[in-house]
Amino acid sequence: MGFRILFTNEAALNLEKLESDPSKKKRLNAVRKSLGYLENNPKHPSLNTHEYNSLTQQFGIKIFEAYAENKTPEAYKIFWHYGPDKSEITIIAITPHP
Repeated sequence: MGFRILFTNEAALNLEKLESDPSKKKRLNAVRKSLGYLENNPKHPSLNTHEYNSLTQQFGIKIFEAYAENKTPEAYKIFWHYGPDKSEITIIAITPHP
């Protein structure tokens, strides 16, 4: 069972910014690979998906964090939630971890 991936305006801008920076091609590839994993299996082990409690409390829905990169300075993270429909995932942000 696959999921349809949707992007908030912020997430779309995050991805466009990453795509427009040639120096971040390796990171872009990691993000794209992770989006593919999310589409097919949000619980894929390499994503290390876990609930992000402070955002869950802030927005009132379960928000998850998935890793696009691990053990890398400023590694990219993907923040997302299930929905709005049953077989959809909405990406809310794609950001480097400080």
